[in-house]
Amino acid sequence: MFTIFDLVSRVGRASAVIAGCVASTAAFAAPPIDPPQAERVLVTTASGVQVYSCEYDAQHRLGWVFKNPQATLYNASGQAVIRHAAGPSWEADDGSRIVGHMIAQTPSETAASVPQLLLETRSTAANGMLSAIRYVQRVNTVGGVMPASPCSTEHEIGNSPYIANYVFYK
Repeated sequence: MFTIFDLVSRVGRASAVIAGCVASTAAFAAPPIDPPQAERVLVTTASGVQVYSCEYDAQHRLGWVFKNPQATLYNASGQAVIRHAAGPSWEADDGSRIVGHMIAQTPSETAASVPQLLLETRSTAANGMLSAIRYVQRVNTVGGVMPASPCSTEHEIGNSPYIANYVFYK
């Protein structure tokens, strides 16, 4: 498994990435995708993987297809507070959970990285930290693109480490 430092060294932008991902809320730059009429309530830093599966396309050629994210989101104090998984979904330690759908995206400012996204909440479960969340932004993405090596076996799994900031709005 890769550490965050392995990823940063592979990308080659250690100081910029670390500074960007641990930026305080006050210093957080306005991303190019903003939710309409929403109030920012939480900024987190995520570390995890984007999971890809080797599947046949319409021409019967094998290739990587995005499957799901697996990440842990940390608050400004470095405490793990939210788990991010398929759906896409986010589940807080208090049991509150949201599922979103993408409504906008823009390329990452870092080459060879997954895009920045704006997602809207489409369902919630349990009262708690996430129950009032209407939008989630994924910004400052580094890494996470499909594996560079070709896949050769149907349903083979490939993981790509990534880091990003997730911003939650109500």
